[in-house]
Order: sequence, then C-alpha cells, then structure tokens
Amino acid sequence: MDRTFIIIKPDAVEKQYTGKILAHIEKEGFQIIGLRMLQLDRGMAEAFYAVHKERPFFDSLVSFMISAPVVVGALLAPDAVSKWRNLIGATDPAEAADNTIRKLYAESKEKNAVHGSDSDETAKAEIAFFFENGLALRAEN
Repeated sequence: MDRTFIIIKPDAVEKQYTGKILAHIEKEGFQIIGLRMLQLDRGMAEAFYAVHKERPFFDSLVSFMISAPVVVGALLAPDAVSKWRNLIGATDPAEAADNTIRKLYAESKEKNAVHGSDSDETAKAEIAFFFENGLALRAEN
C-alpha cells in the first residue's frame, strides 16, 4: 500500500464540495488515513509552494490558497499517487476526463478544486508538512 497527499482547495471548500469529494475518494477505494481542515497563513502557503517561488503564478497561487480554509489529507491505496492523479483529472477542468474530480467540481485552471502529490517522494514530504510524524505509518500496521 502506498500513500498520497491531497488538498481540497479553497474554491471547493467554499462551494461545500468537501463531502462530495471525500465520498468520491472513498468510492474509488482509497482509505483516508489523515484529514484536517485549516486556514493557511501566508508563511505556510509560501513554504508549501516554495518549489514554485520563481514562477509567475506564485503570488496569485499563495493568495488563492490563503483566501479560505482548505482540507488536507493523506490517502492509502495501491499505487496511490498515480491512482489519485488519474482520479483528479487534468489541471484545466475543461480538459479533464468525465467523472474526474476536477471535471465535476473545479471552476478553472486556477481554481481547480484539489491538489495531488506528483511522486511518492513528494507525497511523503507533503504529508510530513501537515501531519505530525508523517502519520507514523499507523495505517499500515
């Protein structure tokens, strides 16, 4: 079993899609092993997205991510990262496949409802960023 990290972004939280997205996740066979709602502050958002610091969209991304609460979570499933990436769909919801989370719940390329880790290594770091002890492998025991 592998892990991946998710964020239900401010746009989806504000539109009250959190429950629908979580139900979609469970329906697809993921086990939710960590979940919390929080309001990111600027420092947290800048630290989390530091890899994008030199990109032109960095400031607008940070501003968006601190605009309302988010829900962060860790999921467990075989090949979790690629399974989650397939479930969320293309960044631009207009290009996302039918029945993907972004096709169903995203507003635009910028307000795209969810985040997903892009590799096992990134997932581990992202989980550790938001969850004490990286969830300490408790769900795998």
